[in-house]
Amino acid sequence: MAIPLAERMRPRTLDDYIGQEHLVGKNGVLRRMLETKRVSSFILWGPPGVGKTTLAQIFATTLHSAFYTLSAVSSGVKEVREVIEQAKKSRFFDSPTPILFIDEIHRFSKSQQDSLLAAVEQGVVTLIGATTENPSFEVIRPLLSRCQVYVLKSLSNEDLLELLQRVLSKDSYLKDRKIYVKETDALVRYSGGDARKLLNIVDLIVSSSPEGDPIEFTNEIVTRELQQNPQAYDKNGEMHYDIISAFIKSIRGSDPDAALYWLARMVASGEDPKFIARRLIISAAEDIGLANPNALLLANAAFDAVQKIGWPEGRIPLAEATVYLATSPKSNSAYLGIGKALGLVEQTGNLPVPLHLRNAPTQLMDDLGYGADYKYAHDYPGHFVKQQYMPDQLRQTQVWESQDNPAEAKLRERMTRLWGKDKETK
Repeated sequence: MAIPLAERMRPRTLDDYIGQEHLVGKNGVLRRMLETKRVSSFILWGPPGVGKTTLAQIFATTLHSAFYTLSAVSSGVKEVREVIEQAKKSRFFDSPTPILFIDEIHRFSKSQQDSLLAAVEQGVVTLIGATTENPSFEVIRPLLSRCQVYVLKSLSNEDLLELLQRVLSKDSYLKDRKIYVKETDALVRYSGGDARKLLNIVDLIVSSSPEGDPIEFTNEIVTRELQQNPQAYDKNGEMHYDIISAFIKSIRGSDPDAALYWLARMVASGEDPKFIARRLIISAAEDIGLANPNALLLANAAFDAVQKIGWPEGRIPLAEATVYLATSPKSNSAYLGIGKALGLVEQTGNLPVPLHLRNAPTQLMDDLGYGADYKYAHDYPGHFVKQQYMPDQLRQTQVWESQDNPAEAKLRERMTRLWGKDKETK
């Protein structure tokens, strides 16, 4: 069993591939590409363990193309140019265009991505990139414009159970073992939509059982084995999402010690610093919010600093922002407010804007009363005057509710002083 289960079970054709029906199903765009053999460069964007690398390999195998792979973590401009030269030399008269697969393309620097442009434009290689990050933020515009982006989804519970059944019935080693699957809730939950995690968990349970003994899968057994071997199902860094979750929850829970620890775990594992910085910005807006609006400013400044100074010094502004956010008072009133507002929009549809709030760029609109009776707040004492701003059907609806912290207490006092409790004119 020298070859890991995840590698033994890697699909070789689209018919063996599980999940991503919207891309590889009967009318899926990737299936049509393979069937017509008209393949253009594309980027696969999705969480770990959903089959990005596998899809690239299936394309190369099906098309009988030369297949080159680069990891953005360990490759520089020199390696990119060397691979492109090899691809040029591998081209013959009517041979398929070589495929260049770049894992974690979001970690490529601008200069590395620039070095790919000419080869992609001239058709020297067909580029297939894989990323867990939004390509709009991480891939330079000229390269992105030459690639289609296809979004891969986490595997559904049904997909994971189908994979489990296939593994137990078709793997050359496991099909001969006496394996009894009694419960799958824990197995599916810990897999989290990640095929590789599921296969690694299966590997762990099997390897912890004596050769020849029956093997049982129950919720209790899976949970116990993972607690005893927390890294065993995460051999290639798939704790990415678990650790960022622990990081954000530690900030939300006002524990700077834990937040710094999880930050250190990400720094030590080579996590993309911009990924961390973006999550700090989200946390500042979602979890600290109006309780300390400066948190968003500091988080955004940390993001800018990381971009300017790079690594490893970038860890310092990230640490500063982490401690500041963790020790700040917390509020999610803005987060809840926009959620409530979106719910109202979904329930009520496109309610008309009150006439006095409408713009009147034409005489007809002016004649119809657009903008009539609007009160210009700056013309009134304190730059405030009571008037209706909500649609008629929602005139008494309160969307934002302040929370119990000093900053929002001041905002609440001001709103009460201005509006009182009278919603009729709001």
